[in-house]
Amino acid sequence: MPATIWDHAADLFTQWREGRTRAMDDLVRLMTPVLWHVVRAYGLDAQLSEDVVQVTWLTLVRRHDTIHDARAVAGWLTTCARREAWRAGRAQQRVRATDDADLEPQLSADDSAESRAQIADRDRRLWSAVTGLDARCGRLLRVIAFEERPDYAHLARDLNMPIGSIGPTRGRCLGKLRAALEAAGWNGDDRDL
Repeated sequence: MPATIWDHAADLFTQWREGRTRAMDDLVRLMTPVLWHVVRAYGLDAQLSEDVVQVTWLTLVRRHDTIHDARAVAGWLTTCARREAWRAGRAQQRVRATDDADLEPQLSADDSAESRAQIADRDRRLWSAVTGLDARCGRLLRVIAFEERPDYAHLARDLNMPIGSIGPTRGRCLGKLRAALEAAGWNGDDRDL
């Protein structure tokens, strides 16, 4: 299996372009949770978020030939999702708080039920801690969590922050998240999450 989600996405995208149609199903299962979190960071409600994610996938199918390097597919998808979310959010003209239930990650299935249960519990606890942060930190962490190399210029514009404050703000937000997790009993080991 490829080393990162980005490598795995590139591998699946290549397989799909070579004619293995089931690779697209695998790519959708792999990347939809990432796209979901990117889109929800824009404050869209669940229904509109689903629509934006679906439009993102349709755009990939229609425009896949514009992606010359398969390694760019994950970044292409997240950028497309961000742009669609921004457009949808502007059209909607409202930003609402995220429901706790919507923070549950929609991860692809693992090999065992035990592994799935452990991952689901860890992710539930992590996203519960993110939900407990102030809105600015929550939005920033959700956007940067799923982008390999976030575009700070776009982030600054989208989050209405000076570009120079994104890094320090991210550091403070991660510190707040770490404190919240430690208060909930996490001691730095993934198994404790």
